[in-house]
Amino acid sequence: MTRPENTMPAIDGAGLLDEVEAFHRRFNVFPTDAAYVAVALWDAHAHLIDALDGTARLAFLSPEPGSGKSRALEIVETLTPRAATTVNASANALFRLVAADGGGPTLLFDEIDTVFGPKAGGNEEVRGFLNSGYRRGAKSLRCVGDGSNQNAEWFESFCAVAMAGLGSLPDTILTRSVIIRMRKKAPNEKCEPYRRRVHENQGHALRDRLAEWTATIHDQIAQAWPEMPEGVSDRPADVWEPLLAVADAAGGDWSERARSACLTLIKAAQEGDEASLGVRLLTDLRDSVFCGADRMPTAAILEVLLGLDDAPWADLTDDGRALTSRGLSKLLRQYVRPDNTPIRPRGIRVGSGTPKGYYAEDLSDAWARYCPSPPDSRNIRHAATSQLTRGESVADSERVADRCGDAAAEAVATPLHIAS
Repeated sequence: MTRPENTMPAIDGAGLLDEVEAFHRRFNVFPTDAAYVAVALWDAHAHLIDALDGTARLAFLSPEPGSGKSRALEIVETLTPRAATTVNASANALFRLVAADGGGPTLLFDEIDTVFGPKAGGNEEVRGFLNSGYRRGAKSLRCVGDGSNQNAEWFESFCAVAMAGLGSLPDTILTRSVIIRMRKKAPNEKCEPYRRRVHENQGHALRDRLAEWTATIHDQIAQAWPEMPEGVSDRPADVWEPLLAVADAAGGDWSERARSACLTLIKAAQEGDEASLGVRLLTDLRDSVFCGADRMPTAAILEVLLGLDDAPWADLTDDGRALTSRGLSKLLRQYVRPDNTPIRPRGIRVGSGTPKGYYAEDLSDAWARYCPSPPDSRNIRHAATSQLTRGESVADSERVADRCGDAAAEAVATPLHIAS
């Protein structure tokens, strides 16, 4: 039977995504297979921005130069529509670029650490652009005109954004991102050298085929409600929803691979150093300081925190100063007690004194809401420190010292009472 002239053969979405992934593998050494899956899906989702209510930011980050971040962004550039690469740009320029005729751009920020690094001054307007623009309908108000003839106009910020840089990013951006932690290639890891004048056209050919395929699934994506892997909700679900929708539309094994990558990269993000300082503090208080005790003087808390290996508390500030009682209070009062009032130090009686300190019951709600699951050894710690709170045994104090630090054990070995 002869196919009608106006009927085109169906495009194999799964096979096309396989080719996109293979193109990345030629030139990029990513830390995990999950990263290749996520980036290939991200490339495709950039072609479907008009069909989506949200977009995931893509962040290639590394602690040191020479880890392949810029090369990864360069390959993404060849595969995405209307790619616009910038090293530094003002918020006003970005708003106008998104509002320009011809369709929204795919914004690619290289050296993003120059925008948000310690010497960059915060760049709150650019941060606001990136934070708001991951959801459709996000707009910002800007003055437009010459001299005193100014008029207020709304500018949209919704577009696909990929970033590459050293260090980390503000938490508000990280939570909206698929994070790829890049690293230098090991001696046994090889990839093909990228030559723009040779390989760019190959990437563009794949880009054009992605555009053809995504045009055929536009309406399907607009109506899609992909099923999330168990345990993925809230902001991580917002980030991964468009990528899983693309995977489901592609078929083949991409649905399964996408959900596996989703869980892998979300877990890596939660375990990495991108967790907020507040969450790190809450977790250290629960697992290394209180260790099951019901209350602890501030001085004992600080002594334990400052003695923790691989923790930020001993040189918290840029000039190397340690966490203080005031800094501890400032970090904790952004969280609330079970009665919905800010966590603050309270007086506790230790012998004849009444130093300020904190109560586990005040921290319990924040621990439950923000901290990852505790290690199993906390059950042992709780039993030991419960005895110490009653001041029953010096030997018990020594055992807890081994687990929780001398200062914590000494604190809980002394009977404590709420100050009158």
